[in-house]
Amino acid sequence: MKRAALTGVRVLDLSRLVAGNMATLQLADFGADVIKVEQPEVGDPLRQWRKGNLDLWWREYGRNKRSLALNIKTQRGQELLLSLVGRADILVENFVPGKLEDLGLPHSRFLIENSRLVILSISAWGQDGPYRNRPGFGTLVEAMSGFASMLGFADRPPTLPPIPMADMITGIYGAFAALAALRHRDETGEGQVIDLSLLEAIYSVLGPVAAEYESTGRYPKRNGNRSPNSSPRNTYPTLDRKWIALSASTPKTAEKLFQLTGLGDLLGDERFATNEARVRNGDETDRIVADALGKFTLDELMRRFEEAGVAGAPVYEISDFVTDPHVKARGILAEFDDPELGTYRMHAPLPRMSATPGRIRTQGPRLGEHSAAILEESLGLTRQEILSLAKEGVIDQ
Repeated sequence: MKRAALTGVRVLDLSRLVAGNMATLQLADFGADVIKVEQPEVGDPLRQWRKGNLDLWWREYGRNKRSLALNIKTQRGQELLLSLVGRADILVENFVPGKLEDLGLPHSRFLIENSRLVILSISAWGQDGPYRNRPGFGTLVEAMSGFASMLGFADRPPTLPPIPMADMITGIYGAFAALAALRHRDETGEGQVIDLSLLEAIYSVLGPVAAEYESTGRYPKRNGNRSPNSSPRNTYPTLDRKWIALSASTPKTAEKLFQLTGLGDLLGDERFATNEARVRNGDETDRIVADALGKFTLDELMRRFEEAGVAGAPVYEISDFVTDPHVKARGILAEFDDPELGTYRMHAPLPRMSATPGRIRTQGPRLGEHSAAILEESLGLTRQEILSLAKEGVIDQ
């Protein structure tokens, strides 16, 4: 078995919910020893994202991590945490700015304990600015960033994504930032604090919208599935009541599409001859393309497109995705055997590395499952000391 890229890296994860878990998932998948520090009896709220009795969010995004149920609101709990900090490479937290200070655990205290520590501090609004002390979730930054105002149809309300998109994007940024800081630490011996806000993370993927507004006075508004940059771009119904997605991101793609569907004459019409003209005449472009595509079944269109080198894809339900032959051939979903659920699948580690691939070793652990082992191996506590901590409510095991 190939050695994991992050073997030997120790991470203390004090975060809750999605963004921090997404960041530490990336590290854990590639071999880092991620210790989830959770409140006894309560644990990470992600554990409560259930469908019936199935805590699948936790099983997937808590995978490859170890759980230490430690009450850091107690003096003894803080002493144990600081001892672990002294042995850690990275600490991840997503407390509202000021809350760790209220607990007597400012970042400076961690860095006094371990000057080589990389601290990834995730918050909704950032560590400074007038909104720093506001609580916040991904939904709020998706709204305030302008993202929700761009999503949906013009005659309908602003639309929020059905997934925690801002958190997911932030988590990926967080993993990258932590590793960049770790490289700096390894070269200089200097730890640092990373200030990562969900607001900035989600805004960063919206494109040059501020520059567009400041230079032209215009900005993207709700426009359904269309793109302000290219046309045609939409989902279109097929003859067999299925859907196909198209994106003519290059002029050549649009030309091939029109020729293939009997719309070649449009290329001589000034309303559709150029990408800019098609964007300007989006309603008419979509109507004509929809009429043409609706004469074919989805399979017929996909076969024609593949033969002609035209980019198109079926609009899948998840039930279609999990049975798709390409998904199976690529191993996009990895199997895991669970005594309760039997065999189930989750997304495989990303990205795919040829020399040091990621691996799923365990699913999300039971709360406090590794408390005793971590305290024994890392801090040298005896079994009796650990039992005493459990009786005092400092840990769960």
